[in-house]
Amino acid sequence: MRLENKVVLITGSAQGIGAAIARHFAEEGACVMVCDLDTKRDTPIVPAITEKGGTAIFQPLDVTRDADWIAAIDVAIKKFGRLDVLVNNAGINIREPIEAVQEQTLDTMLAVNVKGPMLGIKHVIPVMRRAGGGSIINISSICGLIGHQFTTETYTVTKGAITLLTKSVGVRYAKDNIRCNSIHPSTVDTPYIQTLFQDPERKAERLGEIPLGRLATDIDVANAAVYLASDEAAFLNGVALPVDGGLTAY
Repeated sequence: MRLENKVVLITGSAQGIGAAIARHFAEEGACVMVCDLDTKRDTPIVPAITEKGGTAIFQPLDVTRDADWIAAIDVAIKKFGRLDVLVNNAGINIREPIEAVQEQTLDTMLAVNVKGPMLGIKHVIPVMRRAGGGSIINISSICGLIGHQFTTETYTVTKGAITLLTKSVGVRYAKDNIRCNSIHPSTVDTPYIQTLFQDPERKAERLGEIPLGRLATDIDVANAAVYLASDEAAFLNGVALPVDGGLTAY
C-alpha cells in the first residue's frame, strides 16, 4: 500500500472532498485523523473506515484557533507517535461579489481559507522536522491559478494566497525534507453543483470550459492527494497541481 503506516491529519474531512481523501488514504494504509468542527463529531466517515479494517479517529479542530491545532497535533503524537502528512482541506466560499461583499464575509473567509492552513503548517513543521521530513498538501483551486469568471473575488484572493504559501513553505523547508504542494481542482461534482445544474445554461457554462467535458469528482482530488503524500512524489515540491480536465491549459 502506498501510504502504509503514515499518520495523516486532514482538515474539513467530516464530509465532502475531505471525507473522500480520508477514505482513500485509509485504503492505502494510512492512519487517518479526521479533523473537523466538533459539531461534526458524528461523521459516518470514521466508522466507514474502521469497519473495513482501516485506522481512523475523529479530532475536533477549528482551523482558525491556534489552541485547537496544538491539541490536535498533541493527540497525533500521543496516539501515533508522529505526524507524516498534513492535508489542509478545510475551506469555505461565501458567494458575494466584490461590490457586495460584507466585511464579516471577508474576515471569515480569510480566517478559514488562509489563516487556518498557515496555523496548521506553523505547528506541523517542528513535528515533521524531528521525524526527518513530511508532506504538506494544500487544497487550493483553479481560482488560485487564474481569475475565474464564475467565482467571487474573495474566494480567488484566498486561494491565490494558498498557492504562494505553498511555494514559500516548499522552498524554505525543503532542507528539512518537508515537501509542500498544492492541488487545484476545477468545479467538483457535489450536491450543490447538481442543484446549480438544474439550470441548463449554468450547466452548459461550467461543462463548456473543461476540455475533458466533465466535472472533477472527489475521487479525482483524492487520487492527486494520495500521490503527493506518497513516496512516489518524493521529488515534487512547491508544485501547483491542477485537477481540472485541462481548464487552466487554455
